[in-house]
Amino acid sequence: MTIKEIANLAGVSISTVSKIVNNKDENINIETRNKVLQIVKEYNYTPYSTVRAVSTAKTFILGVLLRSAPKSSLLINGIMEAARGRGYSLLLYYSGEDPETELKSISSLCRHRVDGVIWEPVNAQSLDRRRYFDEQDIEVCLIGNLSGPDILSIDYAEIASYATQTLIRYGHTKLGCLTAGTDPCSLAVLEGFKKCLFDYGIPYADSMNLSAKEEGLYERLLSRTLTGVVCSDYHLALQLAEQLSKIHFHIPYDLSLLSLQDDIWKELHLPGISCIPVPHYDFGGFVCRRLIEKCEKSEPGTASFRPTYTLSDTSSLDIPFSSHIKKVVVVGSLHIDVTLNVDELPQPGKAISTQRHSTIPGGKGANQAVGVAKLGSEVALIGRVGNDFDASVIYACMEENHVNARAVVRDPNSGTGKAFIHLQDDGESMITILTGANQNLTPQDILKNEKLFENAGYCLIPTEIPDEVIETAAQTAHRYGAKNILKPAAIHRIKNSLMELTDLFIPNEKEAEILCPDIPDIPGKADAFLARGAKAVIITLGGSGCYIKSPSFTGYLPAADFMPVDTTGAADAFISALAVYLSYGYPMEKAARIASCAAGFCVSRQGVIPALVDRNSLESYIRQSEPELLHLTASVPGKENVS
Repeated sequence: MTIKEIANLAGVSISTVSKIVNNKDENINIETRNKVLQIVKEYNYTPYSTVRAVSTAKTFILGVLLRSAPKSSLLINGIMEAARGRGYSLLLYYSGEDPETELKSISSLCRHRVDGVIWEPVNAQSLDRRRYFDEQDIEVCLIGNLSGPDILSIDYAEIASYATQTLIRYGHTKLGCLTAGTDPCSLAVLEGFKKCLFDYGIPYADSMNLSAKEEGLYERLLSRTLTGVVCSDYHLALQLAEQLSKIHFHIPYDLSLLSLQDDIWKELHLPGISCIPVPHYDFGGFVCRRLIEKCEKSEPGTASFRPTYTLSDTSSLDIPFSSHIKKVVVVGSLHIDVTLNVDELPQPGKAISTQRHSTIPGGKGANQAVGVAKLGSEVALIGRVGNDFDASVIYACMEENHVNARAVVRDPNSGTGKAFIHLQDDGESMITILTGANQNLTPQDILKNEKLFENAGYCLIPTEIPDEVIETAAQTAHRYGAKNILKPAAIHRIKNSLMELTDLFIPNEKEAEILCPDIPDIPGKADAFLARGAKAVIITLGGSGCYIKSPSFTGYLPAADFMPVDTTGAADAFISALAVYLSYGYPMEKAARIASCAAGFCVSRQGVIPALVDRNSLESYIRQSEPELLHLTASVPGKENVS
């Protein structure tokens, strides 16, 4: 193909073709220039040797100079496809992040008289070398992480913001961002994460910034302080999922995980990780087309790279864990516990003294609510406190332990209840209760807060509050589909109407004797409570464990092997753990055995609320002693009942 033939095909003069091929086409209109260039490329026209000696002659070759081999070959594929589609060939160089190698590559590209270069500079100082391209009239498109108005790059912050927004739309607000370190991409991901939180009004805390090398990372995740994680790197996400799986913490049920996918390992889904692919292919095509527009002096297209992000799948995304599990409502007493450590319990006519004591929030309502919250379930508490400083202490304690205490009201006419506990060295105790504001709790307090029972699985009712309040709470719970767990504390009789509303009745041995004195044996007492309307019964027996009578299990279970220090809160720890693990879908026997371990933890330390165990500690202990207890295969979470 000769220049004359090109001119004839284009319908222009030979001089016009020569000017266009040799970049001397300032006065030639765009339409003519594009028509000639298209014919030149289609017929692979090479200028005459005299023209080829001129440095401005078009070669229809583009250079690509990158710092290193990209994480994804898709970038190169996108560049190649765009170049091929416009009739260009490529020369590919890697500087290896070495300035000297970069300079040699620049010299080689200039020697080949490429029409343009896609260049990822090694550092900011490298930009001074752009003059070598400018001297040869070689067009340049800069890419990479350096700052500058004419540097094109993939917006990792925008992708991270999209990922974070996706988790928020699934209902997550307790979020973390797992990054590989302090490289530019990781920092951009963290910034995008922060921006999205700000846009949605979610406060950012440094604790949300997670590192794969962070000591205690898995313990933090097990504690359920986070429910969703954005990951900057697909390999990190796979490692995280694998390690969590080994400790029976399942994605996405226990934790939602969404990763940027910076490579093409789409087939590696063991386990499956939901990803947002980084658009390397589209970016490569965009940059190449932009460079060709500059080389051919055609009208520029889109000014910036604005891809559409897509979610690969939803295999590791779910609603927050707490949304799977129906919440627990606790209606009960709130006290300040004053514990006196004594060598022996008080006896009639005999005074005792002590120099050891403690004052902490308590009451069966508060204890059970905190016990549930520490085990990872959502819990709401209904009760009354006084118009005094003690009330502020209780509110602070509930807030610290993530208990919803909006339905705990101040009573303007009473003080906060108190419990005076004499604690013997062997863990046995005697308790005297000053009821205070607890006795002023009314049925209306239940009814005006009945929305709290929506999506509740269990209602825990210890009986240190007025009878009419107990019955109203039990009726309200059933109306919303929740099951009642009744603890008969400090009462001498119980109505059949209340027993009929009770799904699980949990007296201790002494309480069972008071309420059912005519039957001597424990199984007989359990049968009597069932006959009066309870659906299932657990009689706790202190260090001897408990006896269970329910449609799914009947028999004795031993106590967990812990040295008792203070038995005051054993029942509260047992009941809160039982409710939580029944909610998780565990059958009665397993839930009760797990609850016995929770009670064991509690009695091994003094006090109640400070001694209540968190889920991570409880399950770590069980994995070492009875790992089969935590295996849950046949039941559906939230569907287990006490039958």
